[in-house]
Amino acid sequence: MEKITHLEALMFSAVLESCVDQLAILGYIMPVPHEDKTEIDHEMKEMFREELDINSPELMSAEQESGETATSTTLQDTEHKQQQGKTEDQKSTHHSSKRSKKRTTRAARKLKKIYADRQYASDVITITIKKMEELGTFNSLTDANEREKAKKNKFFDVLIRSEKGKSDIKALQKQLQDVKTQADKDLQDRDKVIDCLKDKLQERTAKLNTESYFMKRNMDLQTQVIQKRCSSAENALEKEIQNWKSKTDEEIQLHMETENFLMQQCQMVKEKLEYWIEKYNKDTAAKDEELRDLRSLKAENFETMQRYAKECLTFQATIIIDRTDKEAKRKQREQEALELKSAVKVK
Repeated sequence: MEKITHLEALMFSAVLESCVDQLAILGYIMPVPHEDKTEIDHEMKEMFREELDINSPELMSAEQESGETATSTTLQDTEHKQQQGKTEDQKSTHHSSKRSKKRTTRAARKLKKIYADRQYASDVITITIKKMEELGTFNSLTDANEREKAKKNKFFDVLIRSEKGKSDIKALQKQLQDVKTQADKDLQDRDKVIDCLKDKLQERTAKLNTESYFMKRNMDLQTQVIQKRCSSAENALEKEIQNWKSKTDEEIQLHMETENFLMQQCQMVKEKLEYWIEKYNKDTAAKDEELRDLRSLKAENFETMQRYAKECLTFQATIIIDRTDKEAKRKQREQEALELKSAVKVK
């Protein structure tokens, strides 16, 4: 940045000194409590302790701290306003003395912020005057202005995010309220269902008790009827048992007589069996003897037949040989007769 002339520096310094005086007058018009003023002055003295040496980095750090103090005060005041608004909406029935006390506290904070901003502007202008007188530039003023713009933009971003957060919180609160409403409705529906089920249970219990009573009476009556039937049936069965006992005795006696008769018959059969076994043995021995005789006769007959067979074979061979000789002699005679005829014809 180009340096300004000494005359321009004096003119600008006069204007800036007039601004400093006006800020001082505003400080007297809008006073701040002594405790807050002492605290702010102490902070400003620490911030600008090394500004008398015109050290630029230290000046920038002092200005930044002062700006952060002012910005933090503004943010605190804004948050306090928001919280104050919520508190006033939620606690609208509180006493008027508490409201006046809160308004007094809020006004004091505003005055404290205004005093801090005024003091910061006055210090920045004072340092700018010194810079212009010594170096012929007012970079500190433009830098402070840029920093304040950046802080202001940052502050606005914070406010925008805060508003967005509040809208999100409201939406979530609405969703939570809807969920609570739905949950309450579900609970009411469940309570209704439970009451209905309780009524049905009572009806079922009463009906079951009535049915149990009548079923018990019915069972008692049926038991009495069955007992009567059983007693009559028992008497009939006893009579039948007596009849069967008498019949059983008769059957036993008859069985014993039959058994004796069968024993006698069995003894007779055994005697007959012994007789027939003995006869069978004798007949078997006789037949075995006859069988041995027949076998010996068969062997003799077989030998005779073999001898006759051999003789027949011998006779058959003799007959065949004789026939063969006769046939040969016949053929020879025929041959001789044929030769004789042939010889006669030749002659």
